Amino acid sequence: MSSVPPSTKSAKAAKPVAIAQILFSQGFGTRRHCAALVDHGLVSIGGEVVEDPQQAFPTEGLVFEVEGKTWPFHEKALILLHKPAGYECSRKPSHHPSVFSLLPEPLRNRDIQPVGRLDEDTTGLLLLTDDGPLQHKLTSPKYHVPKLYQASCKAPLDEAQLRRLVEGVLLEERNPRLAEEPVNAVSARALPDGRLEMALTEGRYHQAKRMVAAVGNRVLTLHRQRIGALDLPADLPVGGWLWMDDAQRALAMSEPGDGA
Repeated sequence: MSSVPPSTKSAKAAKPVAIAQILFSQGFGTRRHCAALVDHGLVSIGGEVVEDPQQAFPTEGLVFEVEGKTWPFHEKALILLHKPAGYECSRKPSHHPSVFSLLPEPLRNRDIQPVGRLDEDTTGLLLLTDDGPLQHKLTSPKYHVPKLYQASCKAPLDEAQLRRLVEGVLLEERNPRLAEEPVNAVSARALPDGRLEMALTEGRYHQAKRMVAAVGNRVLTLHRQRIGALDLPADLPVGGWLWMDDAQRALAMSEPGDGA
C-alpha cells in the first residue's frame, strides 16, 4: 500500500537529466529496459507521453508515471513501513518472508536498507533508506536518537524492575568489553494496560528482550511505536508503506518534546 505525497525538495537543483537515466536511478531496471519503457510509450510526465529516452527533465519536484502508476523522484529514498510480524529485515531471509517483498519492485531494486533491524516477530515502525549518512545518524548511539518500544511481558513489571532498566543492566555478550558495559533505557514505564513502554538509544542484538530478561521477566510481544519524535502513523495499515517527507525526516532525527 502506498499513497504518493507531494514530492519533497530532497533532490538537489541541477541540470536536467535524461528520462531513461531518471528511470534507472529510481530502480526501474537496466538502462536498456528503462529506454525500452520510453520507446514503448509507457512513461509520461504531466499527462504527456515521453517519446525520447534522452529527453531531459529537471529532477527537483519531478513526478512521472510508468505504466499508469505515479512515481515521485527521490534522489535518496526514505521509506516508512508498518512492519507485520513474521517478516525478516533481510534481502536473503532464512525462515520467513522478507520485508522487501512488501515494497514495489522499483524500491526493491534500489540499495535501500533497514534502519536498525526488527526481529521477525517484532512489529511496528521500520525505516528503510539508501542514504548512508542518514542511516548512520539514526542508528549510532553517538546521536542519541531514541526508539520507543511497547512490550507485553509474562508479568507486569514492578517499580524495582522499571528502575533497573533505567539504571542499567548487564547483558551476556560474545564481546567481553560489551559484557562489562551496562545498557540502560532512556525511560521505562508501565502502561495502563500492563504493557511496558521503553525507550532505547542503542541497537544491540535482541536488546529490548534481553534487558527485560535481565530483570527477571520475559517479552511476549514487541512493537516499535516511535523513532525520535516520529510516531507510526495511526492510519497506516499493517504491511503498508509511505514515502517520508522532509518534515517526517526532521521528526525522526529529533527527540520527543524538542519542538521539531
